[in-house]
Amino acid sequence: MISLSALTKKSILCLSLLFSNDILMAQSTDLYAHTTPIEPLIVQYGHDVQAINYFYGPMPKGWGNQSAAASPEQLDRMLQLDQSYLDKLKAFPYSSLETNGQVDFVLLKRKVKQDIEELTEKKETYQRLAKYLPFAQDIYAFEKLRRRGTAIDGEAVSKSLYAAAGKVEKTTAQLASLPSLPSPDANFLTAILASLKLRLASSYDFYNGYDPMFTWWGPAPYKQLAEKLDAYEKVIASKSDWKVFDDGSMIGGTPIGRDELNKQLKSEMVNYTADELLKLADQEFAWCEAELLKASKEMGFGNDWKAAQEQVKQSYVPAGHQPELILKLYNDAQEFINKNELMDIPALADETWGMIMMTPERQLVNPFFTGGREISISYPTDGMTQDQKLMSMRGNNPFFSRGTVQHELNPGHHLQYFMNRRHKPYRERAFNTPFWTEGWTLYWELLLYSKDFAHTPEERIGMLFWRMHRCARITFSIKFHLGEWTPQQCINYLVDRVGFETANAHGEVKRSFEGSYSPLYQLAYLVGGLQLMSIKNELVDTGKMSYKEFHDRVIKENYLPMEMLRAIMTDQKLSPDHETSWKFYNFK
Repeated sequence: MISLSALTKKSILCLSLLFSNDILMAQSTDLYAHTTPIEPLIVQYGHDVQAINYFYGPMPKGWGNQSAAASPEQLDRMLQLDQSYLDKLKAFPYSSLETNGQVDFVLLKRKVKQDIEELTEKKETYQRLAKYLPFAQDIYAFEKLRRRGTAIDGEAVSKSLYAAAGKVEKTTAQLASLPSLPSPDANFLTAILASLKLRLASSYDFYNGYDPMFTWWGPAPYKQLAEKLDAYEKVIASKSDWKVFDDGSMIGGTPIGRDELNKQLKSEMVNYTADELLKLADQEFAWCEAELLKASKEMGFGNDWKAAQEQVKQSYVPAGHQPELILKLYNDAQEFINKNELMDIPALADETWGMIMMTPERQLVNPFFTGGREISISYPTDGMTQDQKLMSMRGNNPFFSRGTVQHELNPGHHLQYFMNRRHKPYRERAFNTPFWTEGWTLYWELLLYSKDFAHTPEERIGMLFWRMHRCARITFSIKFHLGEWTPQQCINYLVDRVGFETANAHGEVKRSFEGSYSPLYQLAYLVGGLQLMSIKNELVDTGKMSYKEFHDRVIKENYLPMEMLRAIMTDQKLSPDHETSWKFYNFK
């Protein structure tokens, strides 16, 4: 017979177990909001790559490591690593994954395969250009001894350094007789030379002053080799056919061509060709012009929207008052977002954004403010000419700035910075893409305009300036890389069709083709924004999610190609070898 006490204890135990299971299930559900079973592989892969590049790369004197072009040995080791991760993924039970895990699996597999492709291409390029690097193996051999502190024969090593210096001198003379080098080849050789100089210095610093015999024999041949490498690097630079366009712009750049553009679009999971994106840009631009004409007529300028835009430009604030304007515009945007229940901005994110003034040097290529943890304000400095000051003030007037302060701060780049470190942070490093970075922020410009954030025709003209700007970025960046437009034609397009100040247009184009941006970066703004707008239409406009639910979910997924974000949001089941297939735009 079971006592009442025993029954009570048994009931309590059962309830306890049920309660514990509920907690575990809740924790499991919550856990997968922050991670997936593939996260460990993604994190490990990133650190394994870092470890290999650390060990096989040059080390500075004292501590740390230095970024440098990979050696042939380093390339081979990375290829081995990549193959090992493909093997791990092949053995993984893919069918057990939910959509979020499938997305991580697909993206990691794509990343590794793309890395194999890039490493193989670098290896083939090195082999093709090895005739210009007959001395490299002498330096790599010295570095290999240094890695594990091998005791060396100082006299023998010094002889190899002298021999390498002779090879550099001979190769320099041979290269000097050539008319030119293709700029990609010159850039590759320059990167290898920079890497070799770091490796040479790293190895020399390790032994010199510590190994008596090397300290006796080594300094003279080291100095000679280092000087000849410097001279050789200058000759390579002089032979590059990298073009600075003498079309009036004096901006440099190298068009990559249609095939490479389309290859990069596919790699970014954008299922459109460069020519199709040109059509998209034309269609969006035509919509903007129609909206501009409406605003221009409301202002009394009829069809002369440029005259209406000119009046808007004259609204700039007095010198010294731009920072307080930025704060006002920020507060306006936050009030609108709260009133329309679009998103809950974390209180700490609202509290901790910063503000700095942009340097005159950066303003040469960044004519408008930029953002991240802080907003960097582009505005006249005392060293500018009067014309330069006026162009900067006119280009950063209150109406132009109204639609973009939130792009840089909340819910734009600052919120991205804030949330990316708190939700699925492993994706930020692994799957970084401008179509998410700039797509999210541009989406907010599109959304706020559609919600009538611009109350007056002047405010609409200001926001439309930026929207036309984004259309123009697609057009001029693709036209340049197709070899159809020069930089000056791109500048003229921005001035004539969008209403840019000339100096600002020059800075925008210079930034696009001479900076560190990828060929797709500038077109990623509007394309990424339209991708996210399409997902919003699919989920919010149909009543499946509220704006707050949608935006909270999107920002917490961190960096992803938009097609993969859509797969998660709509709970798709993906093939482990998924390729881009999503069409998000309606052509008319």
